[in-house]
Amino acid sequence: MLRKVIIFGVFATASASLPSLYEKHGGTVQTLLGTSASSTAPDARPIEVSAATAPAAGRRVVIDQDMRGHFTATFKLNGRSVDAMVDTGATLVAMNLSTARRAGVNVAPGDFTQEVNTANGAAKAAVARIGRMEIGRITVEDVPVVVLEDKALSGTLIGMSFLSRLKKYQVENGALLLVQ
Repeated sequence: MLRKVIIFGVFATASASLPSLYEKHGGTVQTLLGTSASSTAPDARPIEVSAATAPAAGRRVVIDQDMRGHFTATFKLNGRSVDAMVDTGATLVAMNLSTARRAGVNVAPGDFTQEVNTANGAAKAAVARIGRMEIGRITVEDVPVVVLEDKALSGTLIGMSFLSRLKKYQVENGALLLVQ
């Protein structure tokens, strides 16, 4: 039980620290996302995207809540299966260095130029991109991610850099619906 509490604390703190990373380096994030500052305010409401920007509309995935009320599922990152938690409060997809390497995300030691605060204290982070993210029949390519040191983040968070590329996402009947 204590392990779960600690893991949850790390996720919560990492989620809380990503906005400060965004505040300090919003221009970089905006460039990676290809959006303007006025269009990136994250909120929990479904985001509607035009059919022109959502290829192969109609692909749907439902993620049930786990016992803690979180939406966790297995995603494929560049073809590698990774368990992750969906976090609508996170600006970017966040993962630790081991997961990034396993998924083929190339980050060098010199790329860790950003500093974020986590439950374990300050940590270095690198901004990168992942070629392809998949869940079920939903596929999103060229997704901005933030990579943290292993000791700073034990899992993977699926943030708005993935979710905002979907036609919609919403919670209904205790499940998270993703539609592309």
